[in-house]
Parts: sequence; C-alpha cells; structure tokens
Amino acid sequence: MKFHPTTLKDAVLIELERRGDDRGFFARTFCADEFAANGLPTEFVQQNMSYSATKGTIRGMHFQRAPHAEDKLIRCLRGAIVDIILDLRPDSPTYKRWEAFELNEENKRQLLVPKGFAHGFQTVSDHVEVTYLVSSRYNGAAEGGVRWNDPAFGITWPLAPTEMSDKDKKWADFAD
Repeated sequence: MKFHPTTLKDAVLIELERRGDDRGFFARTFCADEFAANGLPTEFVQQNMSYSATKGTIRGMHFQRAPHAEDKLIRCLRGAIVDIILDLRPDSPTYKRWEAFELNEENKRQLLVPKGFAHGFQTVSDHVEVTYLVSSRYNGAAEGGVRWNDPAFGITWPLAPTEMSDKDKKWADFAD
C-alpha cells in the first residue's frame, strides 16, 4: 500500500499496490504492521456497507462524539463516489476545512478518516456499493451530523442531490 497525506491533518489517502497476472490481480487492503508504521489505527471492530441505487445520492455528513468517536477506512467497491471529509477537531490546524476525494471501483483507493471528522459522500454513478471499517462500535446517543449544505463550511458537491435521508436534510446549522 502507498500512503499519501491529504491537506487535512491526519487524513490519509491509500493506494493499493496491485500484483497482477493473467487471472487479474491481488492487493492488500489492510495490514496492521503497515498501518502502524504510518501512524494509522490498527484496530477495527465493525465493517459496514451501503448500497445506493441512484447517481446523486448523498449520505452524510456523519460523526460519532467522544468517547465513541471512530476512525473510518472507506472504500468504494462498485461504481463511483466523491467522498467528503470535514475536520471538526477545534484544536486542529485544519479545523472546519473539508476535502473531497474520488473513490471508485477502478482506482481502488481507500480513505482513512480520523476521529473527530464528519464524513459523507455523493454517488456519481448509479448502483454504488461502499464499505468501511470503523474503530468503535456504533452508539446512537453519540451520533452527530453536519448538514450537507451548511453555510459554515461551503462544501461543494459534484452534483445536485437526488436522494438523501430526512435526517441528513435536517441537521442544525453548525455552531462551535
């Protein structure tokens, strides 16, 4: 794996190193030793998956409050997404900044989203499958979110939204 820093503190884009032959290819998507050597989390307790039928679907921006905050390792298995992360750590030099990454079935990239970030994505193709590992168990009482169009952040989404949960439409304006 190749680990690439992003413009946001502690967030990392990961490229798989494919080993191919006539059958196709093989690649590691996680190795505790390599993650540890790059200062990344090595323990994940849950794996989640989402399927979105329609191009333009937005899922997010979600996070878990401490002490249930979670690191996430995101990967798009089918189709394509623009994954957006937002640093909500008040003590971070990149506080309230966001960055977007294209993850798709072709580039096979993964994104490590650190604790304290809000995370969401928009599908840019139909029939999208996304999977992610999380370092903490889900706790409904610790769930938080940022509205996709909150003026405090000015996130630029690639498409007009086509589908979104009612919950994601109704997150309150961000307040420090």
